[in-house]
Amino acid sequence: MSAVAVVGSGPNGLAAAVTLARAGVHVRLYEAEPTVGGGARTMELTAPGFLHDWGSAVHPMALASPFFREFGLAERVTFAVPEASYAQAVSGRSAVAWRSLERTADELGRDGAAWRRLFQPLVRHRVQLLETALSPMVPPRHPLLALRLGLRVLEHGTTIGPRRFREAAAPALLAGVAAHASGPMPSLGSAATGLVLATLAHGEGWAIPIGGSQAIVDALAADLVANGGAIETGARIRSVSDVGDVDAVVLDVALSALPHLVSDALPDAAAGALRRYANAGTRPGNGLCKLDFALSDPIPWSDARLTSAGTVHLGGPAGEVWHAEREVTSGRFPERPYVLLSQPSLFDASRAPAGAHTVWAYTHVPHGSPIDATEQVVARIEEFAPGFRGTILASTVTTAVELERGDANLVGGDIGSGLLTLRTMLARPVLARRPWRTPVPGVYLCSSSTVPGPGVHGMAGHQAAQTVLRDLARR
Repeated sequence: MSAVAVVGSGPNGLAAAVTLARAGVHVRLYEAEPTVGGGARTMELTAPGFLHDWGSAVHPMALASPFFREFGLAERVTFAVPEASYAQAVSGRSAVAWRSLERTADELGRDGAAWRRLFQPLVRHRVQLLETALSPMVPPRHPLLALRLGLRVLEHGTTIGPRRFREAAAPALLAGVAAHASGPMPSLGSAATGLVLATLAHGEGWAIPIGGSQAIVDALAADLVANGGAIETGARIRSVSDVGDVDAVVLDVALSALPHLVSDALPDAAAGALRRYANAGTRPGNGLCKLDFALSDPIPWSDARLTSAGTVHLGGPAGEVWHAEREVTSGRFPERPYVLLSQPSLFDASRAPAGAHTVWAYTHVPHGSPIDATEQVVARIEEFAPGFRGTILASTVTTAVELERGDANLVGGDIGSGLLTLRTMLARPVLARRPWRTPVPGVYLCSSSTVPGPGVHGMAGHQAAQTVLRDLARR
């Protein structure tokens, strides 16, 4: 029986381990922290009885990812799927992206037909769209669909995009979802991210796991153990030689950590190739400052429809979102920052004591910034929910620096593993059919530094593991 070590227990590391164990490989997974999960852990951060997610609280790809579909995640974890996937809070009447494409289009008034034309073909073929978006682009899985998406990315990755619309609501809705890809806006990377996420919003919806993101991690870990795998926590691997005699090592680590882990196992002939591989990543991405709140009451939104949305973007019109993101990328914290917020306790009563609520929010900050943005985030929420400050029972801030301390893969507080650009959409970290192979024989990378990038989808780990299985079979 082949033996493989997996280092790092984020969703990708767990997906790799599960895929290998199900194929009959002896797998041992190593995690430096006391618990598994990486950025998908859930814990009490503010007060007893209030459960908060360390990383994302909402998972747009949980019900749509090809790996999670094959794994049967929806049968193992209970999800709440809000009627409204996301909303953009603006003065007056906010813009809401309902799961129903038709309802969304109807509420956009004069821009409803344009919104429908933009998303209807993508929503209809969303399974193939996600297969394409979450796989290497050499060649694309579904070339015609990739072309259709690419043309829309070219349009909305520039200031031309809003010209499709006649009013402000639709461009604001797109800007808010595109800003999930932290970086200068508008850009091809942010447009691609926004279009894919918005398509999923009108399909399976943006799911919230009951009990927190830890439920996803626990389901993967349980399956790994059930298939003969072993998990070792509190085990910090400083070199691939630490894992002993194995046939392969799969690393769920940031690209920048790779050279340090393989230096003593590196053949001289591979040194140059490794430098090129490890330096192939784009410039570091922006960091984020995360806030967790324990509330006595729900957020008192001025627009009550925002309580239907699992995710709310606070950013105002499209131009305001663009300006805020450009400021951060230039190394400055904006006066009116973009804030991404979720109140999961509206959909999952287990997150807080009876009658109370939890809020998870973040704003982008320059890479590696120690900025505590609590006051700016609270003020931003107050713009759209007067009285919010009075509902706060407790709060915890996690700066970009502290995010990296809690998860070494979040270098500088960057959850995107570098700025998302056209180059890194095609080559992550290198342009190849199997970019998870490193230049070091028997060593593979499966983190979000590789295709298909950030997000809780498990596809980087799953595809890296499939590559390992192919290589073991050839031996």
